[in-house]
Amino acid sequence: MNINEKNLQQSWVHSHEEDTETEMIFRPATYRFPPSRGRKSFELRPDGTLLETGIGPADVPLQYQGKWQLIKNGNLVFLFNSVTMPRKILKIVSVERNRLVVRRK
Repeated sequence: MNINEKNLQQSWVHSHEEDTETEMIFRPATYRFPPSRGRKSFELRPDGTLLETGIGPADVPLQYQGKWQLIKNGNLVFLFNSVTMPRKILKIVSVERNRLVVRRK
């Protein structure tokens, strides 16, 4: 799979309304989402750093910093700066400037 890394380098927000049984959908942070109690997101920066934001207790966002790598087989790897956060691997199905699709585990 040939993936354009430039398309990945932005802030992505989980669009859970568009998910299927086998795929998760992410949209750019500028996308007009319907109301939701919270959304997971991550920012892939051009320098290889990342910022992931999750939903914490009492709906307070939790942020984790780390690094990201795109491996040739289409795996997007997140490596975090915390010993309590394991690395995360997202298998990319497709990526466009306005839509990122990853395989559910």
